[in-house]
Amino acid sequence: MNETFARRLTGLAGIAAAAALIIEVPLYFIYSGPPPDANVLTRLLLAIFSLAFLIVFVTAFRELVKRVNPASEWVGSMAFATGLVYATVTLVSSGLEAGAVIAADRPIDPTITVSGTYILYGSIGRVLLTLFLVAVGFGISRTHLLPRWTSRSAYVLAGVNVAFVPSLFFGNDPADFYAANGWGTTASMGAILSYWLLALSISTYRSATRRTPSAGAPALRH
Repeated sequence: MNETFARRLTGLAGIAAAAALIIEVPLYFIYSGPPPDANVLTRLLLAIFSLAFLIVFVTAFRELVKRVNPASEWVGSMAFATGLVYATVTLVSSGLEAGAVIAADRPIDPTITVSGTYILYGSIGRVLLTLFLVAVGFGISRTHLLPRWTSRSAYVLAGVNVAFVPSLFFGNDPADFYAANGWGTTASMGAILSYWLLALSISTYRSATRRTPSAGAPALRH
């Protein structure tokens, strides 16, 4: 995999992951009570596709960092590992929710009913995303492979995720912003991540036509 292909693959995979997530998140806010099965299963299916594309994204990002600056390969590996674990944990959560909905004889709200997913989507997911975002931000700033705003925004988003880690102490009402499964802890963080990932991925794809400077040289700082 050469650098140009790595940039394009990273960008396209990230755009696809972000697009699926952007479509998914609003589906959580359509119904005030237990949503119909079709709504839940649709958003979970979108989540599965989004996470599949995210796996491709983190794999290609690792290769991109390695191509741009071999000495920073460990940073790319950190982003890959944490992104992969995050995707795995979230896929397990999606599976638990889907199974509960399929087995139920009436409409249920799996964000409340499936208690095992509370901190998988919440505190655990926030910690994993924090590690992932810090690794991505550091990898970008160390290798100068993208504009500086991409690394700085990754750090800011990592800080926001850290702020939601203690949410496991604040109950299980999804209508509460800061609950373990609250709309702030889960859905809103997913929305913010999706738009950040979209912007980052577009920048990465567009960078495929630009010349990569030598390691340590200033570049792409606009």
